Amino acid sequence: MPPWAEALNGLARRVLGPAAGVRFEPLPAAGRSYEYTAAAGTLTVGATDGVSAAVGLHDYLSTVCGRSVGWDTLLPLDLPSLPPVQRRRGLARVRHGYYLNFCTFSYTMPYWGWAEWEREIDWMALHGITMPLAATGHEAALLLAYTRLGLDAGTVRGFLGGPGYLPFQYMGCLDGFAGPLPPSWVEGHRVLGARVLERERAFGMTPVLPAFTGHVPRQLAGAGATSRGWAGFETWVLDPTDPMYPRIGGEITRAQLELFGTDHLYAGDPFIEMKPVDADASYPAAVASATLAGLRSADPDAVWVMQAWPFSYHGEFWTEERVATFLGAIPAERMVLVDLWAEYDPQWRRLAGFSGKPWLWCALLNFGGRTDPVGDPRALPEQIDEALAAPDPPVGLGLAMEAIHNNPAYFELVTDQIWHPVGDVGAWTDAFAERRYGPGAWTDDLRVAWRGLLGSVYDARGLEISPGFRGVMTARPSYAPLQDGATRLRADVEGLLWYPAPVLADAWHRLVEAAERYPELVPGPLGHDLVEVGIAYMARVADRFCLAAVTESACLGAASGPHLDRFLRVFDDLERMLACRDEYTFQRWEAGALSWATGTADREVLRDNARRVVTVWSQTAGTDLDDYAGRHWAGLVGGYYRDRWRLWADGLDRALADPGEEAALAERLRERAETFLREGPLPPAADLAGLAAESRRLLTAYGDALPG
Repeated sequence: MPPWAEALNGLARRVLGPAAGVRFEPLPAAGRSYEYTAAAGTLTVGATDGVSAAVGLHDYLSTVCGRSVGWDTLLPLDLPSLPPVQRRRGLARVRHGYYLNFCTFSYTMPYWGWAEWEREIDWMALHGITMPLAATGHEAALLLAYTRLGLDAGTVRGFLGGPGYLPFQYMGCLDGFAGPLPPSWVEGHRVLGARVLERERAFGMTPVLPAFTGHVPRQLAGAGATSRGWAGFETWVLDPTDPMYPRIGGEITRAQLELFGTDHLYAGDPFIEMKPVDADASYPAAVASATLAGLRSADPDAVWVMQAWPFSYHGEFWTEERVATFLGAIPAERMVLVDLWAEYDPQWRRLAGFSGKPWLWCALLNFGGRTDPVGDPRALPEQIDEALAAPDPPVGLGLAMEAIHNNPAYFELVTDQIWHPVGDVGAWTDAFAERRYGPGAWTDDLRVAWRGLLGSVYDARGLEISPGFRGVMTARPSYAPLQDGATRLRADVEGLLWYPAPVLADAWHRLVEAAERYPELVPGPLGHDLVEVGIAYMARVADRFCLAAVTESACLGAASGPHLDRFLRVFDDLERMLACRDEYTFQRWEAGALSWATGTADREVLRDNARRVVTVWSQTAGTDLDDYAGRHWAGLVGGYYRDRWRLWADGLDRALADPGEEAALAERLRERAETFLREGPLPPAADLAGLAAESRRLLTAYGDALPG
């Protein structure tokens, strides 16, 4: 039996039930591959490794049984039998499937327990992920290392800050914010992190642990340390020539080895969204040398994995010459670059394949956990094929989104190409829809609905889908549009409706009809898709209604009641639909956070973190990070967001006469944010009619509200 067979048997039972009827065997072959046959109700999967075996199982389910396993598939699958099939084979196109972004550990999974992690690791294996970022529990390694370096535990926990912000601490963006870190959290996540790593390794994955990048507690910052800023936060970094730099790096790595073991991959981002504190071209190279020295002092086989985001985010600083000098200080076998926004701003093309360093082509798409479905899937196959045909092709493909469990078709299109090229995205989308819901009478209608999505929200060709890509509903209200007659607002609103609205409306209509005819599908993926598409349509309705209210008010010189009322009513109506699906409720998010509390002090920190990161992010006075997450969630849409626009509407008459009203609005918004952080959202409505009925109500009321 191969060493990964036990893990795969467990996966098969979770996907197919206790009588899975699947047998796994080793497959001697070059490269990562699988093959399978099925006869007499038994599926036999041979594979070179555990992840390839999982991909083979998923390929059988998808191509033979017509069922796929997505983030929201109800498990175990209700397959009556395992159909026979002649031998089929698969060979991976690349060595690695990469997964996650440091931000994901804040925007999606900070409050997960083992049940959520087990389900996610299964998804990873089935979709070919071999190299996941693994940051859960890293705070335990930092606590161990810094106490060994002489700091007391309370000081270290204060430095680490709130649990919801830990990933930004690991990237060196902030410290000591929204904390302190509860002691029980550290131990609980040490145990959870070890369990996550054990399961990932059981599948044959090679997890990537965090690395030290020079960011230290103020108490350890010597005379040569330098302060730097990010989004209003100040942190301290050691000079790379300071002997403490590699010493601390080695101590942290040794702590990881002791607590979690290692697969010799370490993710570190010493610059991320901060320019190097020294503009001299040699400085980044010195940081690279010190970072590697610290890693290798504890693990001689260490390989540094670094996101290429700084080269994009500060492209004017990171010239080709500077990048080449930096990368030249690192042996090729000691680094892997993650080109994490390659679907829009590929750095591999600009930087000539990263000077021969191994690199990963990754899609980002989602920023902060935005709930709007959007993307340009048609471009993905050509982009990936171009990269694979380059002189220095990527060693892997992957996903580096800031939050998961959104836009499933887009992200599965990427993971499918780890193993198979995709020629016709339309045909791929048809197959995706059929397998997502399973075979049945509903197949044709839902396939047509997905073609409509491909012709609307998923037809964002050439658009920059970035943090600024959002509508008015989740944006911070402002009176600025009154000053230019809503010219800029009109351009923004029209820019967000780049597709024929009736195409989206028809797709929504088909999904609603399917939910009414086949209610058994609603608890699974259909319910998720129904909400996503409802958000897509209603967000654009809110944009249009807001524009109408602003335009008429500016023309009349006074606030127009009917238009404002119509705009605000959208929030209340959408809130009801969102409350019908648990993952679209703020209450679920906060309950997850509080599940880790062991006392009153813990509850206060965890509650604050859960509320803060998806609203004001940092301070209530309003910053560039305000509303970054922009989530259409029940508890936010009909409460927090609606209340802010109500405050805006209440001051609209005054703002038309006095431009200084903007400052008064800012103060009212600050007070509303403080109230939300203190009191949270109102409970959901008690008279909800169910997701299909609430969706039908929205469709009837607003289905013709967008221009044809």
